[in-house]
Order: sequence, then structure tokens, then C-alpha cells
Amino acid sequence: MSGTTEVIQAAGGLKIAPNYSFANAPAPKVIVIPAQDGSNEEMLEWIRKSSKTADLTMSVCTGAFVLAQTGLLSGKTATTHHAGYRSLAVDFPDIHVKRGARFVEDGNVATAGGLSSGIDLALRVVERYFGREVATKTADQMEYQGQGWLNPDSNSIYAKVPVSTEEHTLCPVCEMEVDRKTSPTSIYHGKTYYFCMDAHKAVFDAAPEKYT
Repeated sequence: MSGTTEVIQAAGGLKIAPNYSFANAPAPKVIVIPAQDGSNEEMLEWIRKSSKTADLTMSVCTGAFVLAQTGLLSGKTATTHHAGYRSLAVDFPDIHVKRGARFVEDGNVATAGGLSSGIDLALRVVERYFGREVATKTADQMEYQGQGWLNPDSNSIYAKVPVSTEEHTLCPVCEMEVDRKTSPTSIYHGKTYYFCMDAHKAVFDAAPEKYT
């Protein structure tokens, strides 16, 4: 589904032909917001409107940022890919960002961490509708050995806030480790900060006080 039914050019050369536009899409029971670049008000308004009658509105990975833009996460607990914890908390201070969670359910909205965490949340949705036995059989049919859907807090390796050191320098925006020799840098209050990409340097430069 898209703003129109015209073919969309996605990453890696993939082309997608939507069956519906936002104007004529049937009312969904489950809304899934994947990781993506960008959004627009038409999309956000469709999500806001459709979520009122949907059983569940969920995001996977950095799709949480799109869901956050709708306002549906305001005052709620949510998660995202571990590289997005800090940015989500900075950009949307009214959201309680939970580190170390495979997924978080809060009322009729849910958010999953990165990539495979979305599989866990999908299996949890199957369980919500059809029970644990069916969800277990679904995982078996998929040959999926992950157990995260049984314990959403099993991402504990990412629960602790990482600390940047000279030996292991972290990008202040996404908290990913960087190479000091090749990383973009900025100086703020006499301290040098290193970034994983130019885009994160730009984010930092626009509001450094939020990341220090």
C-alpha cells in the first residue's frame, strides 16, 4: 500500500506494485510499519485513522520512528533497533524507550527491535489471535529456532547504556562503535565527538546539547 498504486522502486532494485492506495485501502486488523526512510502526512494520517479500528498497530526496527510521528506512542513504552534507542528518546521525549526488549506491547500498539525481533513480535501476534500452540506450530513450520517471542525481555545484552571510551569510541547519536581514524568529527565545548556517518554528524551539530 502506498500513496498511489504506481510501482515503487525500493532498495536493491526491488519494485513493488501496491494493490491499494491510502484512499481506497480496506480497513486493516493489523497495521505493520517496517523500517523505512521518510514518511509523509498522508501516511501518518492514514495510520492514525486506521489504528482506531485496528486490533493492533505495530512497528518493526526503526519503523518505530514513523509510529512515533503519528503520536500513537505518546506516553507509552516502546522499543526499536538498539542503534536507535538514543535518537528515539531524544526525538520523542514523551516516549519511554525500553532498552533490551525484543518487543514491547502497550495497549493496542506494539514495537519490535531490529530485524529478527520483528519475527518474534509476529509470532506473538499469532499467539494473541490463535493461542500458543498454534504460534509454536507456526514457528516450527518456519524452522525458526528463536525463543524471543516467548520472552520479550530477552534482548538484555542491549539493556545497558554503552559508554564511549578512547579504546571503544561510540557515535553519540546511534551508540555504534566507530573508527577514530576515518570518522567524521565535531568539536563541542572543547571535546571531540566521532560519528559513524556524515548524517549523524549533521544531527549532532543541529542540537549537540541533546547528545552530550
